[in-house]
Amino acid sequence: MKDFNQLIQEYFGPLSQDDLAIIHSYFKEEKLDRNEIFTESGQICNKLSIVKSGILRIYALSDEGREITQWLSVKDFFVTEIMGFFFNQPNRWTIQAFTETELLTITKTDYLKLCKELPKWNEIEKKVIFKCFVMMENRIFSHLSMTAEERYNQYFEHNKELFHQVPLQYIASVLGMTPETFSRIRKKQAGNS
Repeated sequence: MKDFNQLIQEYFGPLSQDDLAIIHSYFKEEKLDRNEIFTESGQICNKLSIVKSGILRIYALSDEGREITQWLSVKDFFVTEIMGFFFNQPNRWTIQAFTETELLTITKTDYLKLCKELPKWNEIEKKVIFKCFVMMENRIFSHLSMTAEERYNQYFEHNKELFHQVPLQYIASVLGMTPETFSRIRKKQAGNS
């Protein structure tokens, strides 16, 4: 994992050492065993974490009972269930440790305390939410404007290690394609190497 202060500043911009020390004091070490649930669909997520190591899978069940993997969260990513944590709505997604995972976690209770202790946190929080929206917009744009093969190539370039660590149907789901389409593209890419 990157240094905590460096990571926080990459996400939220420059902060004083005092502000960074206050923020750091609220994040606690947490470990999840493989398959342990971080938060579950229908509950209200009460924590936000930074992944130090490991892989978390964010997924839901379709009406037909099929698992839909929305995201795979890896080292140096923030993870929470946005509807639950920020809006106190029941989670749409289940977040589960795919591997043993180490996190730096702030609870909702401590998050609210941090908001009071560090008044500029409200401005920082906006940046978190804006980054989430930008990420979602980028994913929507890629699904609407790129071919399945272009999405595969882009994801592979940024996440090569995942292709050897998780079942490929999870990656296919993240990319919005069937396992069959994913497999066909993967074979084509292997043939081009």
